[in-house]
Amino acid sequence: MRLLEHFQEKWFPVFHPEMRLLKVLAVAASLSSAGAALAGEPPKVVASIKPIHSLVAAIMAGVGTPELIVQGAASPHTYSMKPSNARALEKANVVFWVGPGLEAFLEKPLAALGPGAMQVELDKASGLTKLKYREGGAFEADDDGDAPAPDAVGEQFDMHLWLDPANAKAMAAEITATLAAADPDNAMTYQTNLAALNTRLDALDKEIESTVASVKDKPFIVFHDAYQYFEHRYRVKVAGSITVSPETMPGAERVAEIHGKVAGLGATCVFAEPQFEPRLVNVVIEGTKARSGVLDPEAATLPEGPDLYFELMRGVAASLKDCLSQES
Repeated sequence: MRLLEHFQEKWFPVFHPEMRLLKVLAVAASLSSAGAALAGEPPKVVASIKPIHSLVAAIMAGVGTPELIVQGAASPHTYSMKPSNARALEKANVVFWVGPGLEAFLEKPLAALGPGAMQVELDKASGLTKLKYREGGAFEADDDGDAPAPDAVGEQFDMHLWLDPANAKAMAAEITATLAAADPDNAMTYQTNLAALNTRLDALDKEIESTVASVKDKPFIVFHDAYQYFEHRYRVKVAGSITVSPETMPGAERVAEIHGKVAGLGATCVFAEPQFEPRLVNVVIEGTKARSGVLDPEAATLPEGPDLYFELMRGVAASLKDCLSQES
């Protein structure tokens, strides 16, 4: 109980004033059973995807480096576990992932770990804004049915939570609280790193708002419906997606629907993604005045590390501005 008492007294009010006692008890119990780093050695930490790994790496700066599961240009939508991933999970004290709605490939491996690691689903972090999935290929950005729903319970929601810096801050707070419980000797460092990260995220938020200001009223089409959080944060106008989820390629009817939408919009932009075949983008813009671009919501083309999140968000904003600013 010493870890729990120490964490409650010193760090609990700082990181999560609204977090319930049962949550802290669960963290402490899991870490105690796992034999997590209580004697000065930092915990072994694994993160699922690059944007989450970036936030964890920023919080752990000066203490340790988390391991990453989905590396390179791979996508969590189509990922298959490797033996090296299994070994990393077996050694982990803490595993951060968004949740089964995004990294379905992790569900069974994490269930098989038993009590050996604290498993943190960041889609359950306090203070998140969550948006419900949209249906259909063509949709309107201001559809009332897609309004933000803070901490929605029992609903299917879009899992690309990190594309809103406010959600990144909520997840970073959850990461910090977990690491402080796992590694109380370095809790002050985690807290200091969180404060620095929040300052950078606030500045990034203002920077992106300025970047997209001149094109936010110009509608565009995306490869898959991954951008709701960016859309609602910065009021840009996503007019439709070629596919809701890249695991399932669209049929002829959906492609025709999007082609018609593109033709109706005129000189818009249709964005591909680095991990997926761009042929469908070429099909939907054929015979129209639309241009093509590339958005990278999962940082497939970026090197991992604490700066990746900022490069990812700036890249999305810059790609939108570059394509939508071009004259027809």
